Amino acid sequence: MIQPLRLFDCLNYQLEKFPKKDMLVAKENGQWRPYSTEEVKQTSLKLAAGLLTLGVSGNDMTTENRDKIAIISNNRPEWLITDMAVQQSGAILVPIYPTTNPLEIEFIFNDAAVKYVFVSSEELLQKLQGIRAKIPTVKDIFTFNPIDGAKHWSEVLDKSTDAGLAEIEAIKGKIQKDDLATIIYTSGTTGTPKGVMLSHNNIVQNVFLSKECFPFDDQPQYKALSFLPLNHIFEKMVSYIYMFSGIGIYYAESLETIGANLQEVKPDVFTTVPRLLEKVYERIMGKGAELKGIKRQLFFWAVEIGKKYDNLIDGGFLYNLKLSIANKLIFSKWREALGGNIKYIITGGAACQERLIRIFNAAQIPLYEGYGPTENSPVIAVNRREPGGMKFGTVGPPIKGVEVKLMDDGEICVKGPSMMVGYYKRPDLTAEAIIDGWLHTGDIGVFEDDKFLRITDRKKELFKTSGGKYVAPSAIENKLKESRFIEQVIVLGAGQKFVGALIVPSFANLKDWCAKNGVSFQSNETVVKDPAVIAHYKEIVEQLNHNFNHVEQVKRFELLPREWSVESGEVTPKLSLKRKVIMEKYKDAIERIYANGTII
Repeated sequence: MIQPLRLFDCLNYQLEKFPKKDMLVAKENGQWRPYSTEEVKQTSLKLAAGLLTLGVSGNDMTTENRDKIAIISNNRPEWLITDMAVQQSGAILVPIYPTTNPLEIEFIFNDAAVKYVFVSSEELLQKLQGIRAKIPTVKDIFTFNPIDGAKHWSEVLDKSTDAGLAEIEAIKGKIQKDDLATIIYTSGTTGTPKGVMLSHNNIVQNVFLSKECFPFDDQPQYKALSFLPLNHIFEKMVSYIYMFSGIGIYYAESLETIGANLQEVKPDVFTTVPRLLEKVYERIMGKGAELKGIKRQLFFWAVEIGKKYDNLIDGGFLYNLKLSIANKLIFSKWREALGGNIKYIITGGAACQERLIRIFNAAQIPLYEGYGPTENSPVIAVNRREPGGMKFGTVGPPIKGVEVKLMDDGEICVKGPSMMVGYYKRPDLTAEAIIDGWLHTGDIGVFEDDKFLRITDRKKELFKTSGGKYVAPSAIENKLKESRFIEQVIVLGAGQKFVGALIVPSFANLKDWCAKNGVSFQSNETVVKDPAVIAHYKEIVEQLNHNFNHVEQVKRFELLPREWSVESGEVTPKLSLKRKVIMEKYKDAIERIYANGTII
């Protein structure tokens, strides 16, 4: 049996253990098109050999001299095929979010000296063409979709020769586990993108440690639905777990088609981020609110039962009976909406509301939260599938092989084989992040029951009021978002006398409320200024404030007329808030809060 040391070893590993007809599967011309293990292997080798004819050199394995190849694409089989082709050619992959703005792309491509680029769509091609003159290192761009006037990626495949394939085999033999596999630029919530250098060993170790701890069994009959961006280390690393476990990867057509694709694929597993889970839950609750009579009563009765579920404490005979009835009458429909076959869902990338984890698990939809930054490839901790291995509200125990310690201020530090090599061309930032062999994550946490890690906030996001009291905004924000009338929120108060908030309403639910309460809803802009609506939100905030100490309670807020998005620049591609951007964009609203905002 092959001992995997490099990421692309998954090809021979899968061929030897469980060769598949559906290693990768995507919708093409309205039909699900499977790519077998053998086809993926041969296509990746041909693409690697084609890259050699373009002048990509894999003979010098020093980081600075290795060619960099970028990919900007939606999730699809060509993504991972290109990833493995680049690895086998000796080059380094630089993956980019499709939503990244042109200025950031220009910075990243020049910083990494990107030589070739693979893009999926005409829209992305045009975005690149607009800045290409400012990126002198880029020699050519290839597209996955056939586009008039553009070079299709098949042109690179066609350049493959027997001599090139033989050279690729020689290059593969030289690639060591500690050689770089990728440079992932993290946009973060502030500042210039930083290139996180991850070696084959970093990611392979994280794959197998996570696979052992979660655990991911070898399940060749399982199917995974993939929709989180593959350029993010979370989805990329999990994709390699799938491939090393024999799980077939099916790609959602888009975020908008996830519901339909779940019904078609009926997956056993998928990964997600909390924001998408929140949207799923909001849609479910919206449909529940439309029910009438006894059906409506039963729906909300089941939700209340679910909110009280605790996997570590037996609720007793009566509670378990009620939960069984709720599952049969209500939650069974939730499971059907997810395809009816889910064995587990893993969420990461940001803090997940405890309420969501509690309700989904009560509904027999196993939802597990994990945690880790790009700099650790990424997993540090994850809740376990084994009995007693999960505690709601925590990110679970640290995985084996990873040491975790908490600094005096609660900052989480980690040491282990999956810790990054460093930041590309930034030894200064590397020295700030890795001190005495420990990666400082910038996250604040505590251990519960000497076992489970709970993330309480970001170190840089903690703020102090003018009264000298520290406030952790994310916990307050998550609690406020439990209201179905609140879509997004940012908590403020650094240097101020009290805590305030900018609130983006859930306009679909607010519209329904307005209709039932005789309030005119002409537009988002007018409704957020309506006194009855403001009073409604004041009541919501006042009720949720009871969960916090006096100094943490939101005293004033302002309602905003439109949702924050990646496109408008207030949210990162993994849907985290860009706090500095929001505070600058809405400084007038913040000034009003601290001058004459709605007082709770």
